[in-house]
Amino acid sequence: MQGVPDANAPHPPATPPTTVLEAWDLPAAGTRPLTGGLMNASWLVRDEAGRRFVLQRLHPVFDGRVNIDVEAVTEHLAARGLPTPRLVRTRRGETWVEHAGRPWRMLTYVEGRTEHVVGSPAMAEAAGMLLGRFHHALRDYARPMAFERPEFHDTPRYLRRLVEAVERHRDHPDWDEVAPLSEAILREAGRLPSLKSLPRRMIHGDPKISNVRFAQDGPRAVAMVDLDTVGRAPLAVELGDALRSWCNPAREDAEGARVDEDLFVAALRGWARGGGREVSGPEERAAFVTGLRVISVELAARFCTDALEERYFAWDPSRFATRSEHARQRARSQLALGRAVTRAQGRLERLAAAAMAG
Repeated sequence: MQGVPDANAPHPPATPPTTVLEAWDLPAAGTRPLTGGLMNASWLVRDEAGRRFVLQRLHPVFDGRVNIDVEAVTEHLAARGLPTPRLVRTRRGETWVEHAGRPWRMLTYVEGRTEHVVGSPAMAEAAGMLLGRFHHALRDYARPMAFERPEFHDTPRYLRRLVEAVERHRDHPDWDEVAPLSEAILREAGRLPSLKSLPRRMIHGDPKISNVRFAQDGPRAVAMVDLDTVGRAPLAVELGDALRSWCNPAREDAEGARVDEDLFVAALRGWARGGGREVSGPEERAAFVTGLRVISVELAARFCTDALEERYFAWDPSRFATRSEHARQRARSQLALGRAVTRAQGRLERLAAAAMAG
């Protein structure tokens, strides 16, 4: 319901707690919040030598053990020549510290810029090439994950949660707006095929464009960041999520969601050239457009659920009066994208096959 305290405010305090800073011997001076993320709260910090790092308070959905995985995965990526943020242990050698019931960690800072919309096919191809390199580098990563989210891209589970939320929050002031939206999402979800028969491979788990770090001087993609969601799932889930973010010219929470075919083709061409084709089979690649449909509808369900629960995703109070309003707009946008993909599926599948054939 409205009024639930924000577990992960979009605008964190100017300075992290002193006890957290002391764990890494960091001065409070020169610390500033980094905004724009939907989950973890982040600060840009400097040590006494002036070197920059990213200090993060993890979202409640993440157990501190996720940092064990982040350290191991980034070590694996770095050993194979991929630039990546690296976990920085505390002065006592810990991978994270607990403060007020929340895990905190520090990462090296990756130089570059963050984008929220893909502005050209060149940028889409660069992002795809980096993601292909990422998948190729992790093809032989065999270590079990220390932390796994049980609901990780479990679409049926997210749909059940939406049904439960609509039933449980009938007293929500915006229920009359959310309920019809939830019905539309559930109808669209009923048309989705399953991806469960596909092989599970190491994926980033949240390859939205803002998690691709670009060079300052052009469209070259430098590194994948925000690695808390790395795990094993079908590649169709990963590419579906990437294409959802990269190929829709509108913002995630804007009207007019659609697939820009030039961006779509460039992204898949880059992914194949980056090494993705070498770690995937024909059946997996043929499912990428279905993955785009599934992830769009899955996210619509998650946003719609949060329109009633108001506790998971950050929101932008400068553009929306309430968290629920922002979540509803996100849900409508993602549902529109899923429907657009359904209408164009045959054509998109032909374009995808041609893009990845070279």
